[in-house]
Amino acid sequence: MTLMLASVRSPAEAETVWAGGADIIDLKDPAKGALGALDCEVAAQIVRTVARRKPVSAAAGTALGAPEEILDRVAGVAAAGVDYVKVGIVSQTEARVCVEGLKSHADKIKLVGVLFADCAPNLELLTVMSQSGFAGAMLDTAKKEAGRLLDHMDVAALDRFVGQCRRNGLMSGLAGSLEAPDVPRLLPLQPDYLGFRGSLCQGRARDAEIDAGSVRMIRELIPPQSGLRLAEGEETADWRHFLARGMVTPDEGLIETDRIFVRDLVLPCAIGAYDFERSSEQDVRFNIDADVRRPDHRLHDMRGVFSYDLMIDAIKVILGRGHVDLIETLASSIADELLRYPCVMRVWVRVEKLEVIRGTVGIEIKRERTAERSAAETLALPGSAP
Repeated sequence: MTLMLASVRSPAEAETVWAGGADIIDLKDPAKGALGALDCEVAAQIVRTVARRKPVSAAAGTALGAPEEILDRVAGVAAAGVDYVKVGIVSQTEARVCVEGLKSHADKIKLVGVLFADCAPNLELLTVMSQSGFAGAMLDTAKKEAGRLLDHMDVAALDRFVGQCRRNGLMSGLAGSLEAPDVPRLLPLQPDYLGFRGSLCQGRARDAEIDAGSVRMIRELIPPQSGLRLAEGEETADWRHFLARGMVTPDEGLIETDRIFVRDLVLPCAIGAYDFERSSEQDVRFNIDADVRRPDHRLHDMRGVFSYDLMIDAIKVILGRGHVDLIETLASSIADELLRYPCVMRVWVRVEKLEVIRGTVGIEIKRERTAERSAAETLALPGSAP
């Protein structure tokens, strides 16, 4: 399940994101950087405003050296009554010492260690955080003017981060100037939460006021997930629901589809069953066509779109998980991943090795959603008829 974290700087903004459906209300001062800490009295006022209706996290700043410099800040933020305290870790030389030095606070407050994608994050620290009693880890960007999270780490690298968090028993979060088109690309990685500030603000400026309409937009891209109650009367839903609303029905008849395609994408791949193919990568070309059911009603934003980015990301995530012996396995894995989206009716995947002969060799497969599978998945979606 992926939750929505919204960063606020005032009680009024906290009310706005709560009304818009944010799952976690995060406190920070955007004027002080990526993890700028709010004045402790303002933080305490926001905690009183939220009144336990949602979990509250708060930034305590960034540790730039030895842990002593941030221990008092963590204690001050925790005293405001928040549920989680976020601490930035950037120093390469003192990082391990800093994380271990915060162990004494991990017994009293849930700590989240924040690594920065634009500062060469050391993912080995995730194990140290786990051993030091941290509750979670998060990837963010330190320099907001230098691009989004996906400009610094691709989906395969983010998938590894989420996986390492999971193996270390840490809650995982992704943030960093995220925009609406990033949401459907990150949801398949299944982080525990996605964090937002700028995309929720008027004019997309992170130092502006929170805009209620922008909050609703992001909220609808991260629907609550089935089976978990977040608040009174509020249930959760499958992350694929936003891609399936109105797109798959058990009724027979005309189904209008759009074809989304990727053409001649060449990527280096660790592929091949021979021993000599295990020592280096080789270029492989991908061509994919997907017939996607057209929404019953048009939306003019990301809430009604199946993007080609999802197709490219599926390839990169699969390649990022290690060596693949057979090209047939690779093609089938890509097709299976795309058919997880209920709006995808059928898919063609063509995978070609470019360095085997003076020409190309490969495979092309077609996989199609059956009517029975479409009906079963639709009936399983929240709000579908029993």
